[in-house]
Amino acid sequence: MTHLKTWFALLIATWSAACTPTLDWREFVPEGSGLSVSFPCRPDRHARDVMVAGAQAKMDMLVCTAGDTTFALSFMDVAEPARTSVTLAALRAIAVGNVQGVTTGLMPWQVKGATPNEQSQRLSVAGRRPDGAPVQVNAAFFTRGLRVYQATVIGVQPTPQAAEAFFSGLKFPA
Repeated sequence: MTHLKTWFALLIATWSAACTPTLDWREFVPEGSGLSVSFPCRPDRHARDVMVAGAQAKMDMLVCTAGDTTFALSFMDVAEPARTSVTLAALRAIAVGNVQGVTTGLMPWQVKGATPNEQSQRLSVAGRRPDGAPVQVNAAFFTRGLRVYQATVIGVQPTPQAAEAFFSGLKFPA
């Protein structure tokens, strides 16, 4: 009978753990972003001055980690419309370079309500962390007016479902 109780307790514990969601999706409208985004955890907000494509700008970032995967949304304003394309391309190159990666997928991508731009793309990258461990990056780059956005999902092996939920949760209010 003791073995049965132990087995039953183990079964209940396993079932309870299986029912506990690792990803608890919630919608945020980050102040100053002009965008609604769904994160699977409560994001922290950071801001810093960055140099991108030869221009300095303040970049805001919201980031959280759930399980072994990090989700981030970054955005910054550019000074003139001609800078949006070059900034999107530079952000994409930086994302690949940060993980010394190889682009494994690249496709046009658009958030409903975003400003059309040939550099609005979604990419997949296989790379390495600074410690040499393998990492997968899924990122989307897009713009609305003079604001440039980068949404990123990064981890050892992020699930396609988590990446799709994050990217499909990006919305501009009507």
